[in-house]
Amino acid sequence: MAALLSLRDLRVAFDGVATLRGLSLDIAPGEALGMVGESGCGKSITWLAALGLLPRKARVEGSARIGGTELIGAPPALLDDIRGGRIGMIFQDPASALNPVLRIGRQLAEALRLHQGLTGEAARAEAKRLLDIVGIPDAARRLNAYPHELSGGQNQRVMIAMALAGNPDLLIADEPTTALDATIQVQILDLLGQLRRERNMALVLISHDLGLVAEHCDRVAVMYAGQIVEEAPSDDLFARPLHPYAEGLLRALPRLTGPRQPLDPIPGTVPDMRALPPGCAFGPRCPRRINACRSTQPRLREAGRGRRVNCLNDTASPAASGTSGRMTGDAA
Repeated sequence: MAALLSLRDLRVAFDGVATLRGLSLDIAPGEALGMVGESGCGKSITWLAALGLLPRKARVEGSARIGGTELIGAPPALLDDIRGGRIGMIFQDPASALNPVLRIGRQLAEALRLHQGLTGEAARAEAKRLLDIVGIPDAARRLNAYPHELSGGQNQRVMIAMALAGNPDLLIADEPTTALDATIQVQILDLLGQLRRERNMALVLISHDLGLVAEHCDRVAVMYAGQIVEEAPSDDLFARPLHPYAEGLLRALPRLTGPRQPLDPIPGTVPDMRALPPGCAFGPRCPRRINACRSTQPRLREAGRGRRVNCLNDTASPAASGTSGRMTGDAA
């Protein structure tokens, strides 16, 4: 199947410091991709760079193509059509993404005017329909509400409605359940999954919660220090990770069954991007490093069954028994 969106050798630097170091990735129509990794590894930067949302001081290189359209270096008018049109994005904090002094209906109407050309009563009717779709009760009355009059979960649903206003082919959900309680988290992720299936819409779920990714994503990309270190079908990754960093993330998760045991965290800390170690960036923290890791930078290579791994050690890790389907918590 032809890719809906392709990233090739995407690189980002701020004041000469690389934060994204040659990322390549394909997303197929209708699939759900999870992106995980510790904070600062480049998950959000990837999509902000692809959509031209980084500040001017950011230097972006490489390619990001949706269909036959190149996004890197594209003129603002083209990006305005793509953002919110073919690609929708749900940001981490709806409280800061929504305008506090504008009513919900007006903010939805603006998105509908820009991407569907709707105005007046037609825009209001469509805005109400979108609020109904995302499960906000008494939608007609909620159109007149301000963001502070809604709960955190309702504001997140408004953000989803705005992202759907342009009928996107790809929806990027950047930590869409941040600061929500567990029950609302499940509702929001179930809603996204339902919308994806109904619209054959691709979904990128950026999350620290490996349990949510395991349940809702077809494929997972694990990132570390601005690179993908492992990419695999979700079931394969959680059953038997190949990269020692991916294995470490799974071992750090608390178990819901069996006797209570101390957590097994990854030793060390994420490296400073201004002073990356020579060779493999994960090498100083890796329990399976070999001599070559100290001087040679690994590259993402095929590992069979639709998997790719960025590791110099050919020895696959042991199966991460007891993790698949029993994960919880924010451990990535």
